[in-house]
Amino acid sequence: MNQFFVALVAHREALNMLNVYPVPDGDTGTNMAMTAESVVNALNELPEDAEITEVTSAIAHGSLMGARGNSGVILSQVLRAFSSEIGSAGSLNAESASNGLSEAAEAAYGAVMTPVEGTILTVVRESSEAAEVAKGEGNDLLGIIEVALERGKDALARTPDMLPVLAEAGVVDAGGSGYLLLLDALLNVIDGRPLPEAPEVNSSLTGVGESHETKESLIEGPRYEVMYFLEAEDELIPSFKENWNQIGDSIVVVGGDGTWNCHVHTDDIGAAIEAGISVGRPYKIRVSDLLEEAEEQAWVREQMMETREEEAGPPVPCAVVAVANGVGIVDIFHSLGVQKVIAGGQSMNPSTEQLLEAVETVPADEVVILPNNGNIIPVAEQVDGQTSKTVRVVRTKGITEGFASLLEYDPQGTAEENLEGMSVAASQVVAGEVTVAVRDSGSDAGEIFEGDYLGLSDGKVQVIANSLFGATTQLISELIADHELVTLIAGAEVEDSTTSEIVSWLEKEHPMVELETHFGGQPLYQYFLGIE
Repeated sequence: MNQFFVALVAHREALNMLNVYPVPDGDTGTNMAMTAESVVNALNELPEDAEITEVTSAIAHGSLMGARGNSGVILSQVLRAFSSEIGSAGSLNAESASNGLSEAAEAAYGAVMTPVEGTILTVVRESSEAAEVAKGEGNDLLGIIEVALERGKDALARTPDMLPVLAEAGVVDAGGSGYLLLLDALLNVIDGRPLPEAPEVNSSLTGVGESHETKESLIEGPRYEVMYFLEAEDELIPSFKENWNQIGDSIVVVGGDGTWNCHVHTDDIGAAIEAGISVGRPYKIRVSDLLEEAEEQAWVREQMMETREEEAGPPVPCAVVAVANGVGIVDIFHSLGVQKVIAGGQSMNPSTEQLLEAVETVPADEVVILPNNGNIIPVAEQVDGQTSKTVRVVRTKGITEGFASLLEYDPQGTAEENLEGMSVAASQVVAGEVTVAVRDSGSDAGEIFEGDYLGLSDGKVQVIANSLFGATTQLISELIADHELVTLIAGAEVEDSTTSEIVSWLEKEHPMVELETHFGGQPLYQYFLGIE
C-alpha cells in the first residue's frame, strides 16, 4: 500500500486534471490519495509481526473509514474486496490475486446505484476478466498482474469512446487511471518494477476557480514531505544524509543502533525512498503533498471555520448532520435546526470516518445526514453500517436543497420519517450554481474556455458566459419557469455590487418573483441558487 499511496500522491495533480465529468473541476486524485493515506495510517498502527489477516483487515477498515467522494468510495470497495480475498487465502498468489480482482470488480459495481461504463468500473472489470483468463491459462502471479494491467490500460484508452464528455475534453477517465496505479504498485512489489512517473501538467484542478500560481504561493521550497523509519547500519547514515541533501531540504535523521527516523522535503519522492533502500530497509513510509495540505489548511482556516467549537445542544430523538462550507452557510444551517455541521463540499469531500465522528457526537439516537453535494452522497451512505445509531441520508446535491429539506425536519420524529418528508421538500427545489472554469473543456452548452463563468444545474453546464452577472442572470432565466421564489447565496469573493445588480435585474425582469439573498461565504462557487 505504501507504493500505491506514493504513486497516487505523485500523480494526484494529473488525475485531478483528468477529472472533467460532469463539469471541469477535479478532485479524483485528491480523494483517491486521501483514501489510500487512511489505509497506510491503519497499517502503520500494526505491529511488525502482524498476521496477514490483521494486515488485510486494516486495509479494509482503513479504506472504508478514509473513503472520500465517489472515487474514494469505489476505491475503498476495490481494496476491501481484493484484500479480503488475499486474507482468506493466507497469501498473495496467482489464485488469490485473480479471485481478488474479480471480487473487486463486483464490489466496485455494487458501490454505485447507476453504473456508468467508461469509468473506473469498466477498467476494473476488464482487468479482472483478463486476470481470470490468465489464471485459467496457468500464468503465475506476475503474469496475471501483467495481463490485468495491459487489459486495464486498453480499457482506459477506450473510455472516451464510451463516455462522450471524456472525448470532448480529450482525456481518459481519472478514476480508472488511478486504479491502474494499484496494479503498477503490485508489479513494483512482486518484481521490483519502477512506479510510473507522473506526467507534467500545466495547471492544477484541485480547486475550481483557483489558479496554480495562487496555490504555489502557499508553500516555499520542495512540494513533498517524505518520512519513514530506516533500519541501517550507523556508519552508512552520513552517506545517506548526503544523498538526501542533494535532493531536498528540511532534513532530519535521528536515532541510532540501527534504527533511524528520517524526514525530508523534496520534489523527488522516488529518489528519497531509493536512498533509504540503498543503505537499508525503509518502512512505515509516509508521503504528504505540502501544497495540498497548505491549500486545505488555508481553506479550512479562512472559509470554513472547521475548528469552531459548537455546542451540542439538548438531546433530541433525531438530529441532523450537514456538510457545508462558508461561515454564512454554516450559520444558516444552525439557525434551521442542524445540530452539527462538518466542513466539506466540492473538491474537499469529508471521509466516512469524519461523518461517523459527527454522527456519534450529536445527542440523538437517530440521525439524518445532509451531504449537500452529489460526490458526498455515497460516502454518507456508508455511515449507517458503522454505528449503532440509526442513520438516514437525504440525498441533497446542493446547499439550497439542504436548506429546503430542513423546513420539514422534525427533531421529535424518527430518522425514517424525516427522510421521507425532507426528501420531498428537497425535491421541490430547482438548484443551480455559478462557478469559474479552470480549464478548457466541452459541454452540451458549448465550448468552455478557462476563465469562463459557468451556470450549472443538475450536474450539467447550462450557461457559459464571460461575466458573473451574465452567467447568473442567464441561469436564473433558464430555470425560473413559473416559480415564485429565488434564493441567492453569495460566495466569499463576490462583490456586493454584483449581487445588487442581479437583484435590480430580477426586480425588473421578473417583478412577481420574490428574492432572498444571503451571504454564504463559500469558496469555489460564486453563487448557489435555489428556485422554488
